[in-house]
Amino acid sequence: MFHSKVFVTLKKSILDPQGKAVEQGIHSLGFDAVGDVRIGKYIEMDIDTNSREDAEGMTKEISDKLLANLIMESYSFTTEPVKE
Repeated sequence: MFHSKVFVTLKKSILDPQGKAVEQGIHSLGFDAVGDVRIGKYIEMDIDTNSREDAEGMTKEISDKLLANLIMESYSFTTEPVKE
């Protein structure tokens, strides 16, 4: 069994109003050194297979078809064996 973690974010060319609102909130707390805040999604899933290659392939296909809007978003993921 493998455990995948998927990180989905808006592409840099896409305006992120939620990120800007959070950045303004951070600045209002006095953390002026923080900039370029972006908001994204984080998804975890277990994949019941004995092959890392299969788990990574399934994670990529699921991300491409369901988790990320590839026109506006990009994603990255990690896949690790589940320690029992």
